[in-house]
Amino acid sequence: MNSKVQSLKDFLAGPGRIALAEVAGTKGSTPREKGAFMLVSREAIFGTIGGGQLEYMAIDKARQMVASSPPRKPQGQEARIEVDEVCATLDVPLGPEIGQCCGGRVEVLIRLVDVDLAAELVAAAQTEEAHLPHVYIFGGGHVGQALAAAIALLPVHGVVIETRAEALEGMPQTVETRLTPMPEAEVRNAPAGTGFAILTHDHALDFLIVSEALRRDDAAYVGMIGSKTKKATFRNWFLKSAEGTEAEFARLVSPIGGDAVKDKRPQVIAALAAAEIMTALVVHTAASNADHQVPQHRVLAG
Repeated sequence: MNSKVQSLKDFLAGPGRIALAEVAGTKGSTPREKGAFMLVSREAIFGTIGGGQLEYMAIDKARQMVASSPPRKPQGQEARIEVDEVCATLDVPLGPEIGQCCGGRVEVLIRLVDVDLAAELVAAAQTEEAHLPHVYIFGGGHVGQALAAAIALLPVHGVVIETRAEALEGMPQTVETRLTPMPEAEVRNAPAGTGFAILTHDHALDFLIVSEALRRDDAAYVGMIGSKTKKATFRNWFLKSAEGTEAEFARLVSPIGGDAVKDKRPQVIAALAAAEIMTALVVHTAASNADHQVPQHRVLAG
């Protein structure tokens, strides 16, 4: 599994100077929030502060600073940067003058990255990644593969769980995979606030996993792929044989992704389900953070 933190480390370890462009302040409607950042080298960028002319201006200024700075010394020998400009601020109104009509205002702080700042960025990214909500996908079939690809782009810790080794092949590098003969045990050990998407190759296995997930009153989302008939069959089994309750059953989302779009292609189901899961995670995380007053961290680039 290749984490987003590792991608950050790899970029920071690349050749040449790097500048950090960070959203330091916002007013009104803006494309990104305070703390969002991107890294800029002579040839590449990592992350985004919202795109458009605002981002082009930040990249241009960052590359001016990178171009005027001396080469980096070998790792472990980094000295204080001796250049005329190591820090700059852009105060940009998002209006028709720059081809953006958000209507707000963004302050972007641009700094050359030294050893200390690089370490700070990595530490903040590690902290943020440790607090990412989890999404467990049970089943690596066509929809499971598509859903894994969709959540790989999202700020979540994705896990695909399968009983078949071959079904885990070709998963995105940023998604964790687990091979187990007892997938229901993974439900019991999942962190609080996990979203569960159940779409295995076996309806009986689906029912067993969903039953375990519905007993987790701290789950952010429990969804099962299938038809209205499958949901009705599960309800009958869950209430009569699995000792489930109507309140628990009411928390089940099935079919995943809703039924407003009548398209059964795996990629379409995955896109709709990913949006549904992300919405549930955001709502659950916001409620949890409000209860526990979780501190805010720098926004991981992406």
